[in-house]
Amino acid sequence: MSDMPTGMYYIEQQSPDLRFGYRVDRVIYTGKTRFQKVDIVETRVFGKTLFLDEKIQSAAVDEFIFHESLVHPAMVVHPHPRRVWIAGGGEGATLREVLRHSTVERAVMVDIDGELVELCKRHMPEWGEGAWDDPRTEVVIGDARRYLFETNERYDVMIFDLTEPLEEGPSQLLFTEEYYRRAFEVLSDDGVLVVQSASADPVYLDFAASIRTTLREIFPQVETYWAFVFSFQMPWAFTLASKSPSLLLEPEVVQQRLSERGVGTLRYYHPRLHTAMFVLPGYLEKGLTKRGRVIRDAEPFVWPD
Repeated sequence: MSDMPTGMYYIEQQSPDLRFGYRVDRVIYTGKTRFQKVDIVETRVFGKTLFLDEKIQSAAVDEFIFHESLVHPAMVVHPHPRRVWIAGGGEGATLREVLRHSTVERAVMVDIDGELVELCKRHMPEWGEGAWDDPRTEVVIGDARRYLFETNERYDVMIFDLTEPLEEGPSQLLFTEEYYRRAFEVLSDDGVLVVQSASADPVYLDFAASIRTTLREIFPQVETYWAFVFSFQMPWAFTLASKSPSLLLEPEVVQQRLSERGVGTLRYYHPRLHTAMFVLPGYLEKGLTKRGRVIRDAEPFVWPD
C-alpha cells in the first residue's frame, strides 16, 4: 500500500476464492502496529475506509449501519443498562453509540492495539464524535481476554466488536466457549451480550453458525440477527445472547426505551426494525442450524485466508 499510486485499487482477499477491489483516491495512512497491518484510505465509492490486515473494517458511507446494528438491539433489550463493556472497537464508533443512552454511567472499552486507537483518533475522529472525551468513558489498552478473567466488576451489556479470528491475528481466543462462560459470570443477572459475527451469506456462514452454537451452550436465550452492510458487500450477522431479558421487543417498548434515554433519531436502527432484524431468510436459518460447531480454546475458529 505505501507505494500505491493514487487511482489504483486496494485488493482485499475475502477468502482464497474471493477478492474485492476498491478504487483509491488517497492513501491517508499505511503501516503496521505491533498486532496488525493498518491501512486508512479514501476510496472512490465508500469514502474514508479502514482496513486491518487487508480486510475492510469500517467505511464512512455506512459505518452507521454496522455500529447501530451492533449496539442498539443489545442496549434496548436490557431494561436499564448502566455499565457497558466493549471488547475491541478501536474506531470509537461502538463507544459513540453506547453513550447515546443516558442510562449509561460507565463504558469500558478494552482494545489490545493502542497504536490503532491513536491512529483512529488522529485520522478518523468523526467516527468517535467526541466519545473519547466523555467522562463516562474508560479506555483500557490491553488483552480483552485477560481483562475479563481478572476483573471483579459486573456489567449489564457486553459488546464484542472484534476482528475475525485470522491465523496470526489477535482475536482467536475471544470467540471460544471458555471465554463466553467467563463473560456469562461477569454479566449482571439480567445481562446481555452481543457479538459481531461476520458474514451471513450462503457461502461463508460457518463462523456465524459456530458463534451461535457456542453461545447456546451457555446462555438461555440466543438469537442471530442481520443487516446488509454496503461496504462489506454482503449481509452481516450479529449474535445476541441474554441471561434473562426477552430479545424480541414490540416497537412500542423499543420506542419508549429509546425516548426515555434520550436517544434521538438514528440513521439505521428504529423501533419497527428491531424484530425485523431477527427474521432470517431460509438459507440462513438452515445454515445456522447445520453448519455450526462449538468453538473451544483447544480448537479455535480460524477464518479462511
